Amino acid sequence: MTADDVRDPALPGRLLTTERDALIPLLRSRPDADFALPTRGCPGWSVRDVLAHCSSALIRVVESRFEKGVFSPESNDRDIAERADWTNQQVVDELERGMTEAGPVIAGAGGVLDVIALGEWVHAGDVREVWGEPGAYAGAGLPDALALLARATRERGHLPLHADLDDLDEPLRLGDVTGDRTPARYIGDAATLVRLYAGRPAEGRAYELAGAEAKELNIFAGIA
Repeated sequence: MTADDVRDPALPGRLLTTERDALIPLLRSRPDADFALPTRGCPGWSVRDVLAHCSSALIRVVESRFEKGVFSPESNDRDIAERADWTNQQVVDELERGMTEAGPVIAGAGGVLDVIALGEWVHAGDVREVWGEPGAYAGAGLPDALALLARATRERGHLPLHADLDDLDEPLRLGDVTGDRTPARYIGDAATLVRLYAGRPAEGRAYELAGAEAKELNIFAGIA
């Protein structure tokens, strides 16, 4: 077992609170019209829909509400619909609570909920991209997000990949480590790598990917 294989139970919560401190003030500063803008990362969802999904998912974690089919597309749509009469700021309030309180619950779950923190962080990038804000799929939480991404891909036996990132001195190794398949190779910046693994648009961005197709990297296929 390597150091990279040892789970840090505090990491998901740290990612959430780091993102909370950056995202919530941004959300509270924007007019209501900005919440109605469509997102590229989640076709068919507005910024508000994305935030309502994020807040409801985290509150489910906080309250340990995991009924059958939870986090399915149908469940996500119901959660968003339940908040249709809320003001935008009520959604932001719930999101702030979730980003504050979910960390300890995720830490105590043994790893099965860790990827939720990564998904929430990616959705914050979806919002930043729509609004033309800097730091989409990057920012202060990037090191923790990459650590979660690497662990998630290893645990799922995802295709192996060696990433030479402009942002890091050492290569990042993702996916299956059994050696049964020659690793694909990625050269580029970390934010674009996150886009590929999250199934977000990456056209027009400079990167090299050899040994795999971009669509093979998506770990959220079928999930918002």
